[in-house]
Formats: sequence, C-alpha cells, structure tokens
Amino acid sequence: MANYVEMWKELGMDLENHDNLCAVLPVAYGDVYLSQENRPEGMAFWDMVVADIHGIRPAELIEAQKNGQKVFGTFCVYVPDEVVIAANGIVTGLCGGSQFWVPDGEAVLPKGTCPLIKASVGARLGKTCPFFRIADMYVGETTCDGKKKAWEILGTDVPMHVMDIPQMKREKDIVKWTEEIKDFAAIVEKVTGKEITAESLEAAIKLINEKRKAMARVYEARKAENIPISGKDALLMSQIAFFDDPARCAMMCNKLADELEQRIADGVSVFPAGTKRIMLTGTPMAIPNWKLHHIIETSGAAVVCEETCTGTRYFEGQVEEGKATLDEQYRAIAERYMGINCACFTPNSGRVDDIIRLAKEYKVDGVIDVNLKFCCLYDTEGYTVEAALKEAGIPVLGIETDYADEDSEQLKTRIEAFIEMLG
Repeated sequence: MANYVEMWKELGMDLENHDNLCAVLPVAYGDVYLSQENRPEGMAFWDMVVADIHGIRPAELIEAQKNGQKVFGTFCVYVPDEVVIAANGIVTGLCGGSQFWVPDGEAVLPKGTCPLIKASVGARLGKTCPFFRIADMYVGETTCDGKKKAWEILGTDVPMHVMDIPQMKREKDIVKWTEEIKDFAAIVEKVTGKEITAESLEAAIKLINEKRKAMARVYEARKAENIPISGKDALLMSQIAFFDDPARCAMMCNKLADELEQRIADGVSVFPAGTKRIMLTGTPMAIPNWKLHHIIETSGAAVVCEETCTGTRYFEGQVEEGKATLDEQYRAIAERYMGINCACFTPNSGRVDDIIRLAKEYKVDGVIDVNLKFCCLYDTEGYTVEAALKEAGIPVLGIETDYADEDSEQLKTRIEAFIEMLG
C-alpha cells in the first residue's frame, strides 16, 4: 500500500481525524467482505480499490488535473456523465455512506435530515474525504428538499451547479430536462475550456453505455438458480462504479461477468441450495454502507437484486446512439435519464412496475423495502410499493434504518423472522 500522507496534507485534510476513519474501515471490510467463502476471484480488484480507496483513485484524479483535466463531483444518478466526459472532464462520486461523517454534518444541518445528506456535508466540512477536496466543481440536483439546502452550504467554498429535475414526466418535462442538460453542457465547457462536439458526445455516450452493459451482465448472472456472487460483492461493484474510470470499470465488470457465467455453467454457488432470494428496494446505499446486505446474508438469505440508485436504476437503459446533432443527442440523453424512476417523481407508477418486473426476473422469494431514516420521499412511497407487492402475492418487509449500528440486532431479528416466514 502506497503512502498518501503528503497528498492528503496538500489537499488540506484533517489527518488526525482521517486516521481514525482509516483505522475503522479495514476492520469493517474484513468482517463484512473478507470473511466470505468461495468469492469470485475477480473481486480481488475491488478488494484492492477499497484497501486504498482514499489513495489510488484520488492520486489518479490529481494527476489528471495536472494534465489540464477538470474533476466534477456528483451525488446523483441523474447527472449525465456523458456531458462531462465529452468535454474531457472526469466524473467522480462523492462520499456519503458512513456514520463517521454524520456528526460533522449535524453541526450545520438539522438532526432530522437523512444520513446520506448529513454524511455528504460532513465529509466535506470535516475534511476527511479526498474526493470532496479534489473536485473542481460539485454538481447537485433537486431530487429532495434536504439536498437543495445542502447544496447551498456545500457551494460556499467550491463552485456548485444545481440541475433542476422536473417532478413529472410529461413531454414538456422532458423538453425542460433537455434544456437543463444543455445548460449543464455550457457550464462544463466553460469549466473545462473544451468544446463539446457531436463526435465527442457520441464517443462519451458509447463509453458510458458500455459501462452500463458490463454492470448489467453481472446482475444478469444473479438471476441464475445457482447464485455465483453474493449481494454484498455485487453492491460493492456498483458502489465503486461511481468513482472509477468508466473504461476500466467496464473492463473489470466484464471480466467478473465472464467468471460468473462460467461459475453458472459449472454449477458453482456461494449460497446453499434453497437459500431464499431477497430483493432490496428503496433508498441508495453509498459506500461504505454495507449494513443491511450483511445482516440479510448472515441471516440465511441471499440478496440477488437491488432496485436502488446503487443498483438497477444506475445502469438500466441505454442512451440511444447514432444521433447526428448535439440537439438530438441531448434529447436522447434526457430521455434515458428521465427513465430512472426516483421517488421524487409524481406519479411514479413506473417504479412500482420496475419492482414487480425485477422481482419476477430475479425469481425473488421476498422483497425488503428499505428507507433511510428521515427520507420522506421513499418512506411515503413505501405505502404504494408495499401495497402493490402484496397485491402481486410477493412477501414484503418494510424497514427504516440509518448508518449507525445500534439497531443491527433489532433488524437481524426482524429479517430472520421474515426469512423464516418465507418457508
């Protein structure tokens, strides 16, 4: 493992507090991930990434900045990576999945704010996440009221661009979102100093489409009767995809998918025959939030799918390729991203349809609808989701939690009872 202390120091990070974070993460990762048996060999790549998560990729980003590239930090799957890449920019996800960052977030936010937002703000203000220190610009979006106010805080010392996402999916809303993407493109061009052309945007569209296809191959393997990879490992792949170079991400996901497909052909499974198959739906699980997957998969069940922003919503659907003009390309990008069924939309019957479809495709025995505490959008929509699942005859368990471990035993008891009820 390389020594990145000088890099962190130059980034102005709180080294003492960061050391505390670095001391905790390897232990947690070892308990959750390295304790698993019969893992795919391809997971060694993601093990390596997590072992140096605040070193390897940040060092790459800094080197790219020295060569004139700009780094855009994003928080949401609605921000179109294609636009940034077309201007020779780099996209990185930003930290927000650990209880470690929550206290620093609560110093400026109400305690009744969702942990994802508190952790993101805390990671920046506490100076313990290098990705927040590196980004030349943050790109927010209007998926919830808590985020909209958080962007105002985060934008006080780093340039912040906020994309206004329509709350409905009518034709005029798609037109509006297309214009938002065009406005974003103009901002990106100004920051990078690079013009976006139809040729560069087409290349970026193809690159991100290939990344999505590669991730979809891994998920497709999880549909097999013999489950070749744990839900925890698949989740980790998705979480790291937000940070990694897209071409490398596609290559490593395809390599993993090759191995999983061979495992299926050879009848290899990481779970005993008859293990109950669980799908998670609801709020995103940003790295290093592995809590619920770990509880489920140490309680006798397997997570085979996630209908979340760190799951199928991230990679399902391609941007249509082959458009001749920028206007046509921006419209194609808008249509693909408006196909993501976030709880911020009304009506949102498309998400219910997705959940029922995925439950059938992945042959799940039950669904756990998970809501991060104080996320009113997904909490409220849980009523509709759970009613639809019950009508479809699919067992469902609704859960509210946060990043802290205090409720782990209670959750384990409830989840074990749910799994037992599945028969």
